[in-house]
Order: sequence, then C-alpha cells, then structure tokens
Amino acid sequence: MISSPISDKVHSCFVPLIENGDRVMGSSGRILGALGLLSCLALSVNAPAVAAAPPAPKELPRIPFTQRYQAVQHGGLVRASNSGISCRREESPQAEPCAEVKRGAAGVNSEFEMFYSEVDKDPDTYNSTRAELKVPQGAKVSYARLYWGGNLRVGEQKPPEDNGRVLVAEPGGAYKEVLADTVIGHRTDGGSDAYQASADVTPLVRKGGAGMWTVSQLNIAMGHSQVGAWGGWTLVVAYEHPQEPLRRISLWDGFESLAARAGDGRVALKGLDAPAGSAGRVGVVAYDGDRGTLGDSLTVTADSGRRVSLSDGENPFNDVMNSTITEFGGPSFVRQPDHMNNLGYDADVFDLSPALSGGARSLDFRFTGESQGHFLGVLFVQTDARR
Repeated sequence: MISSPISDKVHSCFVPLIENGDRVMGSSGRILGALGLLSCLALSVNAPAVAAAPPAPKELPRIPFTQRYQAVQHGGLVRASNSGISCRREESPQAEPCAEVKRGAAGVNSEFEMFYSEVDKDPDTYNSTRAELKVPQGAKVSYARLYWGGNLRVGEQKPPEDNGRVLVAEPGGAYKEVLADTVIGHRTDGGSDAYQASADVTPLVRKGGAGMWTVSQLNIAMGHSQVGAWGGWTLVVAYEHPQEPLRRISLWDGFESLAARAGDGRVALKGLDAPAGSAGRVGVVAYDGDRGTLGDSLTVTADSGRRVSLSDGENPFNDVMNSTITEFGGPSFVRQPDHMNNLGYDADVFDLSPALSGGARSLDFRFTGESQGHFLGVLFVQTDARR
C-alpha cells in the first residue's frame, strides 16, 4: 500500500517442504530467516492530529512460505535491489580493510562498525540507496512487490513499530511512504532482532517504470556487535511483453530460519510443464549470509531426477549466501552504492536452465545453512512454458 508524496522526515532454514502452497513439514532454527520457493498503513505526515493512526501490521516470529503471485504470460521477472548499510571502520584485529571488503574481500559484519549508506543528500532521510529497475521498453507491469528487512539490534536498538514503513522514490520522483500490507516476519533470537516486511507497489511501479529507484528509512540498526548489522531491500517485478517467450513466473515469500546442522530445508513447486531445453532463472533474497563462512548451499531437482547445484563464479556451491547482489554471477543493473560484499544482504539470481535440460513438471529446491545460520525471505522463479 502506498500513500501520497511526503516531505517531512518519518521517525523513525529451515524452510518447510511445500507442495502447491501447502506446508508439509517444518522445523525451527537458531536464528530466523525467511525463504520458500518461489517464498500500509498509508499515512500522510500532514494528516490532522485528531486522526487516529491505523493499527500496525501484525507480526509473527515464523511465516511459512506461500505463493504470493503466479502467472503464465509472455514476459518475465526483473528486480532492483540494494543494501542499506555497510562498514565504516574495522573493529576486529583480523578484519580486512573496510574499503577492500566493499570491493569484494571476505569479511563479516560483526568485524566492523556498520553505518548507513546515504545517496540522496537529503538531511531528513537515512540509509538511502538506489538501484536500477530494467523493465523492457514496451512492457506492461503486471505485478510488483517491495521487500525490506534487517537487524534491529546492534550498537543500538531500533523500535519494531517502524518495521512496516519505508520511503520510496520512483525515477525522477519524490519520496512516497510505503507501508507493509501483510503480516511482518519478526523474531528476536541468538542476539539478533530480525524482520522482513513487504508491500504491493504495482500502481507505483506501473507509473514510475524503468530507471533508478530510491529506497530510504529502512528500520535497521547501525553500530557494532557480535551478531552484526545488516539490511536491505528488493523490488521484484513481473511484466508482460508480446515479443518475449511464454513463461511461467512465480513469486514466493515467508519468514523461516535456516540454521546449520538443522537438516535440509526444502520447497517443491509443481505444475510447471517446462519443455526440454527450457531456459529459466531463480532469485533468492536472504539476510545475514556471511562471505567466507562456508556450509550453505542451494540445489534443485527436476522431476525427482539429477540434483543440480545452483551456484556461479560469485556464489560458490558451499557459500551461496555470501552477501552479493548478482545475476548469473555478475552485476545486471546499476546500484548506488555498488558494493560487491554487502555484509549480510543477498539478492541473487541463478541460472536454472541446467536443471531444465530434460524438461520439468516439478522442481524441488533444497537449502542448507552455513555454520552461523542465516535468514531467508523471498524466492522467485521464471521458466519457459509449453506453447
């Protein structure tokens, strides 16, 4: 849900097996994260003082992954994404220099004092970042959803009452308040206070279109702690275009934990009907995955056949959630700032085509956790459909 433009400052896996949207099995982990398979209160700051504020969105410590959107159409999926916080100075003797970590050196957020990224030069906002949304020319946006989240407890404790609110500016536009329109995942555990919120922003994206989108006021804490600071946002957009192949697109979200030694997290997607030799891609949003901390993986099996590891040059098979924002192992859109190591925020797209070489009516995704565990929040899938 979105509101009118505002000018004043706003104050502040374990993944269950899912079949056709129904949870089959689940478990809890040490920390919280969210991911499934292809897993606002609209206030104007100038509203009269006598107006009663709408109730805050409900929060739950665990949200099983369910399908948010699904369509078979000529078109596809695109996304824009960035992290809202990065390192400012080293706090650990063994830490790599902050500047080198931003360029991709191994490093984890607990080794640094973390501070907001700021690109909009507006003194009335904080942690503003931008990313390019590459909607093809001539395409029609059929659905758009914004996800944001992070850790509320680091050197400071942020109030969870602000979890469901961010500011968003379309290309060349002014900030508008966007507020969560569904249950927010929020859980305090293992020294962290993590959450993920989301909102349907389809009208805003249809109007704003392709270009640089800015998101600010993410409710994430900065500072230094043994758990570390992290947070970011991802805008997932489904579009139609008559000149593109017929595709099935699916968007899933939830809030689940993926902890080390807790067993595999699995999500199953059925009814694909992808022909042999199909092209496809799968995107994942995750929180607190550390670069260089090994043990996490992502694999997929088509029709109970050969299991395929989803990895690439920037996301090794045993360190997939490693604080990157990539597509097929490289950058795919402009970001400001454009850090390679995002210190606890992942929004990656992997090539799904090797798993579709023989066609597929179903896909079984399996996730394992790194030694420190991590949070998982969104999964989106695009596959060719039979004509």
